[in-house]
Amino acid sequence: MPTAVFVDAGFFLKRFPIVYATKDRHDARLVADALHEMALDHLRQRGDVERRDLYRIFVYDCPPLLKKAQRPVSKSPIDFSLTPTAEFRQRFHAALKSKRKVALRLGRLQDRKDWKLRPQALVALRKGERKFQDLTDDDYVYDVSQKGTDMKIGVDIASVAFKKQVDQIVLIAGDADFVPAAKLARREGIDFILDPMWNELPDDLHEHIDGLRSTCPRPIRQSTPLD
Repeated sequence: MPTAVFVDAGFFLKRFPIVYATKDRHDARLVADALHEMALDHLRQRGDVERRDLYRIFVYDCPPLLKKAQRPVSKSPIDFSLTPTAEFRQRFHAALKSKRKVALRLGRLQDRKDWKLRPQALVALRKGERKFQDLTDDDYVYDVSQKGTDMKIGVDIASVAFKKQVDQIVLIAGDADFVPAAKLARREGIDFILDPMWNELPDDLHEHIDGLRSTCPRPIRQSTPLD
């Protein structure tokens, strides 16, 4: 039976400049190629006589923010659809959609319709190193968050597990949100492999997986767990 690969794109993009330090993280097609190659590398595993069959690569992300707003201090207009972040995400998604056996699953953005202080600015205010009236637009970030991606990952893992469509699942992610899905898959007899892209995991998470394997280049400097 084949292998299904599930990728948390938000996590992948955070780790990309760490593990692929020599690659241009602003080149959306190159980044999509790296994700695809990393996933396919899981089809060749130690102990396997031949390359495993691929069921599908599922990639989970959210669409970029495309609205218009006013900056918090200067009140000047900003069109988020024209920002480098939005343009990169759109090109990244288009590149993934063009790849064979890749299914892009998009969640949604929760728009709180306001700005929030960046953590470093808030710390400086608390310490008295800066005054509120000295803040600039660069000290704020628009308040949005991803919603629905973790649920989609869990639902899709449950679906392929219950339908016996695969006998192995590889999850590329880096937090404990995967534990319920891993438990369910393992109860259905599926070999569950976690690829944290060399990010350190708490020791107690190892008991919920059948294997730990990263196929991307190992970073030179020591990484720290991602929240």
